[in-house]
Order: sequence, then C-alpha cells, then structure tokens
Amino acid sequence: MALTLEPGAKLVVATHNSGKARELAEILENRFQLVTAGELGLGEPEETEHTFIGNALLKARAAADASGLPALADDSGLSVTALDGAPGIYSARWAGPDKDFSVAMAKVEERLAELDGEDRSAWFTCALALAWPNGPAVVVEGRVDGTLAFPPRGTRGFGYDPIFTPEGRDLTFGEMEPAAKDAISHRARAFAKLKAALW
Repeated sequence: MALTLEPGAKLVVATHNSGKARELAEILENRFQLVTAGELGLGEPEETEHTFIGNALLKARAAADASGLPALADDSGLSVTALDGAPGIYSARWAGPDKDFSVAMAKVEERLAELDGEDRSAWFTCALALAWPNGPAVVVEGRVDGTLAFPPRGTRGFGYDPIFTPEGRDLTFGEMEPAAKDAISHRARAFAKLKAALW
C-alpha cells in the first residue's frame, strides 16, 4: 500500500493532552479531520520502550489498531545535558500523576542546583509515528537545542516550554507566539520530515 494520507482523511491523534492536540492540528495545517484518542475513549498504553521513537510507535499502533483508523502519536521530552539527558523519556512522569509541569520544572531546577555547575544546555526531542491499523508505520524524529532559564517565563505552550530558550532566541517557548514556536520547534522539525515522507 502507498504510505500516503489524502487531504480530509480522518486521523486519530494518540493523545489525551489538549494542548498537544491543538499544536499538532496547527502544524498539520488543518489538512485532516483529527479526533483524539481521549475523544474516542481509548486508553493510554503503558510506555514501556526506552526511546522516544519506541514509545511513539507503541502509542500510534495501539490507537490505530483500537480505532481502525490511521493514528499519529508523538513522544517528546526535555533532555538536560548536565543531568545526563534526564528527564528525557520520563519528562511527563516528572510532572506527577496530575501532570503539573510547575512541579517538573522545579525538579529540573533543584537537580541542577544540587550539581552546582554552570551548564544549562538542553534539548527537546520529538519522535512522530504514523501507523495504519494492523499495517505499516512511518517514524521520524526532530530536535531543537537551547538553554534553560529560571525562573520559568511565559504562559504559552505547555510542559517545559517556560524554561526553554531555543538557540539564537531571547524568548522562551513559553513566551513565543505559537506561530513563532511552530516554525522552529522539535515538533515542527519532525513534522517537516513526516511531510516529506507522506505528501
């Protein structure tokens, strides 16, 4: 089968995070009819893989097979150089059961303070997987490097955005206009690769 998606096709976004779903819709240029796994009442599979790509593929396959529709999943997170890449694939877990990222950002700041070093470099990774029901999948990955800023700045975006300043910019992702963030983010870079593969 040809690995393509026709404009207007129905696509499941394998997330229960409304902020992430909104950002994905904007990056996809409203090209498809999107429905989230949450709206379909699909459960969230346990993320048992050890890489962003592995977890994205696991989530996409679970949503595609359960819904009978093509499904897109992302697995993304913040990696901090001085913390040996943590929180990495555990980025969401650092926010606790309530997904409170103010807790997660405080934890990053505390861990860095314990090290008493100067290195504030970090990067965001986004792995995207698009899976067809009981069929093939396309997987890509994007990354953006930057530095951490404390205290957090800005109320836009979600997750760790208020503490991350991308290379060459003065504003954190939390302060940027959505369109400005979407132009350079790890998710946008991954989507550029996905678009090149699919349309």
